[in-house]
Amino acid sequence: MNQTILCVVFVMGWLLSQPAGGANAGSVEIDPISAIPKVVGEQRISSIALLEEVVNINSGTMNHAGVRKVADVFARELNAIGFKSTWHAMESVNRAGHLFAEYGRGGVCQLLIGHLDTVFEKNSPFQRFEREGDIAVGPGVNDMKGGDVVIVHALKALKEIGALDRGRYIVALIGDEEKSGSPKSVSRFHLIEAAKTCDVALGFEYAAGLNAATVARRGSSGWTLEVEGVRAHSSRIFSEQVGSGAIFETARILSAFHDQLSNERYLTFNPGVIVGGTEIDYDAAQNAGQVFGKSNVVAQTVKVQGGLRTLSRAQELSARDRMQAITTQDNLPQTSARIRFNDGYPPMAPAAGNLTLLKMLNQASEDLGYGSVEAYDPGLRGAADVSFVAEHVDAIDGIGAEGRGAHALNEQIDLSTLPLLIERAALLMYRISRLDAWPKNRHSS
Repeated sequence: MNQTILCVVFVMGWLLSQPAGGANAGSVEIDPISAIPKVVGEQRISSIALLEEVVNINSGTMNHAGVRKVADVFARELNAIGFKSTWHAMESVNRAGHLFAEYGRGGVCQLLIGHLDTVFEKNSPFQRFEREGDIAVGPGVNDMKGGDVVIVHALKALKEIGALDRGRYIVALIGDEEKSGSPKSVSRFHLIEAAKTCDVALGFEYAAGLNAATVARRGSSGWTLEVEGVRAHSSRIFSEQVGSGAIFETARILSAFHDQLSNERYLTFNPGVIVGGTEIDYDAAQNAGQVFGKSNVVAQTVKVQGGLRTLSRAQELSARDRMQAITTQDNLPQTSARIRFNDGYPPMAPAAGNLTLLKMLNQASEDLGYGSVEAYDPGLRGAADVSFVAEHVDAIDGIGAEGRGAHALNEQIDLSTLPLLIERAALLMYRISRLDAWPKNRHSS
């Protein structure tokens, strides 16, 4: 009897002596709802310090050295908790490259997406992290270095409570999200290949608010309209030989686009640049051009460059077909026109699996006491890297840092909400990792 008591006392003493994040922690039941906020609270100062460090490194997309320097900082943080990081250089598309980091071998795979670059290049006057109370401003402070910090510190919290070793994680920090290299088949190759090996993708673009997340995003592509007419003295316009001229034909086409397509939900198209006259010289890469024309000469040439946003690939193809028909049918006399489309960011359709992720995020938020989370209107968000993987995995986005003024010279973050968002992301990631398998359900809702 005494030997039994001594044995029990020894075993209990040994268990109590083990660290919370030790090798045997996985066998001890964890209450993540209490454990995660405790750890995140202890890391609050270090999370803000990390944000300040990376914001103070200029990483405008075309500052390749700066982008790599920011990647090195995040690689340092991820390597410290056991991730294996890899840098994929992108010189072939005139971009810096991407940082990928992996952890774990089996279970549900989570692809965590962020980006290293900002819209603020080296010549921008907006360069430094500045803080007043819980409000901080700086280039990329919420779009999206703040989101990158959410990724890193959510993983650190899981590591600290001994909950990181179940499941598999791939962190993808893209170096050219703000101005992606072309062709996309090269600049997004590693991201898409990673998605093919994963089950879910969590995008940490800036949060639209604490109570909203993105389950669908519109894709963004481009179009170029070119119109030709007959150059002649303006006194002969509308004659059988001269016809209506290129500018009137362009007006017909653009008006028809507006009249026939503008009322469709989630479909928008914007003619952003137009040049026309007797002679034009347009540089698409610089979005700039020169034109010569006179009021007494019928315009010979017009070029229009525009954008197209759609919620699904089917909607995109349908819009392109209709725009093509308008362009080439019923042309005004003595005019001709053609339209060319170029691919950009694909749409992220509202798949049912995305809504499953939203439900899990909502439950995590409510369990932590931070209120419900609803789907954000996809018509109010632009394209993002998560769209490239949405064809292969269930995905959710907009769960990064919370602030306002993204891309503006007063871009800011609310530091009081940063721990909340880290906690919520960590709890969501914890619960996904505890699933035996991710339910495959790729149907659009």
